[in-house]
Amino acid sequence: MAAKETCFGVIGISGRGRGMLAELLSVEGVKVTAVCDKYEDRARDGVEIVKKKAGYTPDSYLDYRQLLAREDIVAVLCCTTWITHSRIAVDAMRAGKHIAFEVGGAASLEECWQMVRVSEQTGKFCMILENCCYDRNELAIFNMKKLGLFGEIIHLQGGYQHDLRDEISMGDLIRHGRIQNFSNRNGDLYPTHQLGPIAKLIDINRGNRFLTLSSMSSKTRGMHEWLNNSPDVDRILDSLDITDEQAAWFKEKYLDYHFTQGDIVTTMIKCARGETIFLIHDCMLPRPYSRNYRVQGTKGIYMEDKDSVYFDGVSPRRHDWEPFAPYRDKYEHPLWKQYAADGIHAGGHGGMDYLVLCAFAESAINDLKPPIDVYDTAAWMSVTCLSEQSVALGGAPVAVHDFTDGLWIDREPYRRGKYCLEEVCTDFFE
Repeated sequence: MAAKETCFGVIGISGRGRGMLAELLSVEGVKVTAVCDKYEDRARDGVEIVKKKAGYTPDSYLDYRQLLAREDIVAVLCCTTWITHSRIAVDAMRAGKHIAFEVGGAASLEECWQMVRVSEQTGKFCMILENCCYDRNELAIFNMKKLGLFGEIIHLQGGYQHDLRDEISMGDLIRHGRIQNFSNRNGDLYPTHQLGPIAKLIDINRGNRFLTLSSMSSKTRGMHEWLNNSPDVDRILDSLDITDEQAAWFKEKYLDYHFTQGDIVTTMIKCARGETIFLIHDCMLPRPYSRNYRVQGTKGIYMEDKDSVYFDGVSPRRHDWEPFAPYRDKYEHPLWKQYAADGIHAGGHGGMDYLVLCAFAESAINDLKPPIDVYDTAAWMSVTCLSEQSVALGGAPVAVHDFTDGLWIDREPYRRGKYCLEEVCTDFFE
């Protein structure tokens, strides 16, 4: 049955926002009637994207509160800077809108609790758009875990390992918000990319929860080394649409600039059922991209960086890795089978952007529980501010709040469906 056409608003037309707006317009039933950004040129970009992609002209705003006042809009996609996600989410729910926003960590526990309480009070959902939950590999691993291939899960690892020295340091020139965070904070600033799939794998907030975490930060040297010694800096500056005066200002300010954020931040989390989680944040040193995903149980192990698995008594050679790809093909999640069969292949990050937006839109259009709810959102985001506390205390353990207020022990039933992240609902696929 075709999805009914429903009006959405989009706030934040940054580089990421432009891509997500275009993806959202590909989702069945979505009509974007309003876009917003505090910069006029970006707001105009949003209008042009909708006109080109969908063939109609949305209204545009510079103040997101005007967009939220629209009675026709049912749900909002937010792609603004990290430190504004929660306040926009709270305002959106109070205005009667469901909301989904791009990933990023929380600045305080208070903002996490505000999102939870307002969602409970208004009945509107608040969903962090953790696209990695819908990645092809992650969903295959999820399927394999549910089928018992890993046995009982003991330990998990993950993180965000992404060389972003240019994007971070040149944030003032390209209007990117990472620089303010790296300049003033020290912790795991971006924890959810692998923590989201990990949390769903071990039933966080549904029979399990995070108990405590401990974080440590290295010294900060990578950005200073790159800014002062890499020929890439001048090449990148030359490629930007900036004046000579702006380039000179950048060099004067940043060549000897002090970044507060450590080059490497590591975090250990202990869970109520006994699992341990190791997270790593690594954005200011040279390296290839990796989310460092590792799933280790009593029967087997998966390692992303080796793209390999080993299963006790199953793998052909004892103590020898075998490639993951054949297992992924054999245990492909039905959502990815359908995605490939439909031939949509809609852009971002290999398809997971499209799938997480489908999950959001389906929930909003039909006024249903989302697969990533406000309790997930708050728990995953809180790792950032808690890691900052632990780093400041020299790695001392800090308690992770229970945003369900004890209901993780016996929650209400989750909603089954194609995009469900609690089980593999094969009966929803042909």
